[in-house]
Amino acid sequence: MEKIRLIAPCHFGLEAILKREIQNLGYEIERVEDGRITFLADMAGIARSNIFLRTADRILLQAARFHAETFDELFEGIKAIPWEEYLTEDARFWVTKASTTKSKLFSAPDIQSIAKKAMVERMKQKYHKNWFQETGASYPVRIFLLKDEVTVGLDTSGEPLHKRGYRQLTSKAPLTETLAAALIMLTPWRKDRILVDPFCGSGTIPIEAAMIGANIAPGMNRSFTSENWKNLIAKKNWYEAIQEANDLIDDSVSMDIQGYDIDGRMIRAARQNAEDAGVDHLIHLQQREVKELSHPKKYGFIITNPPYGERLEEKEDLPELYRQIGQAFDKLDTWSKYLITSYEDAEKYIGKKANKNRKIYNGMLKTYYYQFLGPKPPRRR
Repeated sequence: MEKIRLIAPCHFGLEAILKREIQNLGYEIERVEDGRITFLADMAGIARSNIFLRTADRILLQAARFHAETFDELFEGIKAIPWEEYLTEDARFWVTKASTTKSKLFSAPDIQSIAKKAMVERMKQKYHKNWFQETGASYPVRIFLLKDEVTVGLDTSGEPLHKRGYRQLTSKAPLTETLAAALIMLTPWRKDRILVDPFCGSGTIPIEAAMIGANIAPGMNRSFTSENWKNLIAKKNWYEAIQEANDLIDDSVSMDIQGYDIDGRMIRAARQNAEDAGVDHLIHLQQREVKELSHPKKYGFIITNPPYGERLEEKEDLPELYRQIGQAFDKLDTWSKYLITSYEDAEKYIGKKANKNRKIYNGMLKTYYYQFLGPKPPRRR
């Protein structure tokens, strides 16, 4: 069976989590770079990785890697790719994004324009035509340049993978579903342990936790661009991947997952989103301030994304808010608490230094994932 190379971009700082996910699907890792993992699979792997991976931003089918320091070298490198093996004669193709880091070619619009021209030239040679209607399936292309090394990939996902299909309603500063899943997977939380998010907003962390606990694949209820690539991927690959995902769902699971927010509108939005994700029966959602946070049981988990105060008028409220978080944490002294924020004085006002601290880029925003570890629960007999 012929191997293909797939590229899975992710948030900077989450490469280890994504690598483990890919290996758990049975695929071989070829290269780990900042914010990107390349792995070997077969064509069925396009469907499986899109449907099953929780922390990847999208899945790209690698068409080529080559060195280019001039636009001529870029043109010839793109033209040398056997595009006729990927694109149908009526394919709609374009370079949807070009990014460049530490490279001599730094103009993204020029890279996009030259790459498109080179693709057309290759197609002209193959099909002996000067004009292509582009009325068929969409084949968006993404190009990355790093230290003059060009990577060209076909975007198999289309909409980014954080768009699971359940979140129609969002809070003011929502956490992406992929990042929320990663934050949970960076902890030792398991479905038999209590999980509380006191700043749940539109419910992303509780919903992702419920989907992980019930083994619901994140991409089951959405479509992907490459479903229409009938020249590359057989329809049965998609049917088989969905069937595999359905067979793995645990309908019998029961969990103690709770989400609170001070804003009643957000709680209503979270309930709707949980229902659309099919996990509303696994989550308790309630309007409540963080200072009211308490729980009679021990050894639970808090995983949360509190306000950062990105606006100036909100920044002055942060010291008091983070003091309240610290007081709530103190009451739950056997619990493990995980908190992501860009607020640099978080530890100061929480009143405690985190046991661990991980830098994660949420888009262009540098955030820190503070980990306040509680004691391990006694072993069950």
